[in-house]
Amino acid sequence: MASSIISLQTSNLRSAFLGEKTGICVSSIPITRVSLVRKAIECKESRIGKQPITVPSNVTITMEGQDIKVKGPLGEMALTYPREVKVDREESGALRVRKSVETRRANQMHGLFRTLTDNMVVGVSKGFEKRLQLIGVGYRATLEGKDLVLSLGFSHPVRMAIPDGIQVKVEENTRIVVSGYDKSDVGQFAATIRKWRPPEPYKGKGVKYADEVIRRKEGKAGKKK
Repeated sequence: MASSIISLQTSNLRSAFLGEKTGICVSSIPITRVSLVRKAIECKESRIGKQPITVPSNVTITMEGQDIKVKGPLGEMALTYPREVKVDREESGALRVRKSVETRRANQMHGLFRTLTDNMVVGVSKGFEKRLQLIGVGYRATLEGKDLVLSLGFSHPVRMAIPDGIQVKVEENTRIVVSGYDKSDVGQFAATIRKWRPPEPYKGKGVKYADEVIRRKEGKAGKKK
């Protein structure tokens, strides 16, 4: 008898929960399908990438597929384009970098490879240079063969091997001119020279770029009590 009462109560609870015998109407919530709509990515054309590249008469351009070679009086450089961009030669002789596909990455590569190509053309025809200046008592620079020797206040002089494709001139023992046809190599070697003794903000001693402005700090002695 007890087992029948328990089973009856269980059946009543189940029916009450489902609303079958209690008369309670259980509301059903409709399930809607969520659809994803893919929108086409609208990429604006790069302001730098759409500019043509003027090729001087003393520069030779060779294009094979995604590869381009630039040869001039100062040297020769090559570059491989990614599949997102390509380079065309116009009737006027100028180069124009175009996008092969309309994607966000293609828009980024458009301006980048236009700048790299222009740097190659300018580098092999005119070249690039960085000027540095040594400021400090006893600071000086000299050339010994293919090495640049710097006296920067250390216990020993700093000797730096000049890489291929880079020319270095020393003027008045305190001015260094780094030049070459590869802009990245010129900038990297100049940055390496400056890294040995960056200019300090109190007296400005160190190695700085010729056009660099050093923000000075006031020392404790100069502060008013």
